[in-house]
Amino acid sequence: MTKFSASLVTAAIVGLSAPAIGQQQPTPPAGPDFSKAVVKTFDLGHRTYMLEGVGGNITIAIGEDGVIMVDSQFAPMHDKLKAAIAALTPLPVRYLVNTHLHGDHTGGNALFAADGVVIVGHENVRKRLATGWTHNLSGVTTPPAPEAALPKQTYSDSTTLEVKGRTAQLTHPLNAHTDGDTYVYFADANVLATGDVFGNRGYPNSDFLNGGNIEGMIAINEKFVSLFKDDTKIVPGHGPISSKADVIAFRDMLVTSRDRMAKLIAEGKAATEAEVQALKPFADLDAKWAANEQASKNWVRVVYNSLRQ
Repeated sequence: MTKFSASLVTAAIVGLSAPAIGQQQPTPPAGPDFSKAVVKTFDLGHRTYMLEGVGGNITIAIGEDGVIMVDSQFAPMHDKLKAAIAALTPLPVRYLVNTHLHGDHTGGNALFAADGVVIVGHENVRKRLATGWTHNLSGVTTPPAPEAALPKQTYSDSTTLEVKGRTAQLTHPLNAHTDGDTYVYFADANVLATGDVFGNRGYPNSDFLNGGNIEGMIAINEKFVSLFKDDTKIVPGHGPISSKADVIAFRDMLVTSRDRMAKLIAEGKAATEAEVQALKPFADLDAKWAANEQASKNWVRVVYNSLRQ
């Protein structure tokens, strides 16, 4: 494993044991055993698939002359992901989209780039990877990434990627999970890959040190509810394949969390983070959304700091 790959894995593992980089999920302190990792493939129809391994979910769209891939998980997953894709098609991956900067979604960048894949991401993803970044909850700092791991093709608001017979529509929401988020829609398959602006495995993380904000999380999920159909197949950043109903439940949780925290701040009951932690404002939500007590505390911290920015 390269020094860069090791640092990404270390940062992400610490984040997983405190907050998950994308979603809260318990992980042994030593981190995942990649040698035992298994990639599961889910058929979404129209030659479109979700791959589940270690890290964020991956979406694969197969065209007539190549593949569009969304996210790359951790670097040690590279060979297993390539094998899973090869089991679906002999065609090469042409494009790899980064939905945001976190290492459980970008860790494989350099290795896939070495395979000839063009890395694509929002311009802020390239900037933050190039300069290094600190995780908002774990406090772990990831050093600047080498040039090979950076998105080669960037965009600001929206862009389109094409391989023969397939099109991916990339859109950037403002300051949601981070300031460099991308969601990807494959219209011909009615499949939406959200990255970590939506998740179906517990409380999310809105990374307030890297441009994230709960207001932006609410706004983009409101947009998903209004734009997409009831039968749209949704690949979340983490968790099982989802539906519009899942997005509505997630949106409602975000709104409830935002409103409660805003009320406490307005009433002067949350002068410090320690004060608001002691109030346990989301105790009733924890049964559904918190994987453990640490996940509950992380969400309080995220919402509090997001509204205090």
